[in-house]
Amino acid sequence: MNDQDIIALYFNRDEQAIVETDKKYGNLCMQVSMNVLDSKPDAEECVSDTYLKTWNTIPPTKPNSLCAFVCKIVRNLSLNRLRDLRREKRNRELTVSFEELEACIPMPDESKNELSHLLTAFLDGQGETDRVLFMGRYWFHCSVGDLAKRMGLTQNAVSLRLYKTREKLRAYLTERGYRV
Repeated sequence: MNDQDIIALYFNRDEQAIVETDKKYGNLCMQVSMNVLDSKPDAEECVSDTYLKTWNTIPPTKPNSLCAFVCKIVRNLSLNRLRDLRREKRNRELTVSFEELEACIPMPDESKNELSHLLTAFLDGQGETDRVLFMGRYWFHCSVGDLAKRMGLTQNAVSLRLYKTREKLRAYLTERGYRV
């Protein structure tokens, strides 16, 4: 079933929408949540909460991409769950991925919407491999080892590409007036 058909089920308030969402994106949602939480029971709870939040959000929202929509929800719920557990060191990979980006992201008082557009424009200007690695590491919180396996690269190659992309991002944002 395609995304538009599933979204139509949500708009018709047909509970089959949740079943179809789980069939199509359940494994991906679980992977995203596990990358953040590193706990199967917590991840399962977040995935379940994702379906409820999706049900309560569609309608009125009509997402362009159901995949991106549910991934964003599960990611945010997982990050909130991690914060609630008050265990900053629970997942070292998550901590490391945030630390890596720290030097590239402007001060919190900057406009989030503008920064989002700049980040999108920056990533659009990068090669496919660098975009996939960047999103995998900093959006989906995949480990460098997992990314290396998926992309057929060495861990050193992935780390180097991520470092160069962060340096390019820092320069890109600095050129546009952001304090980095």
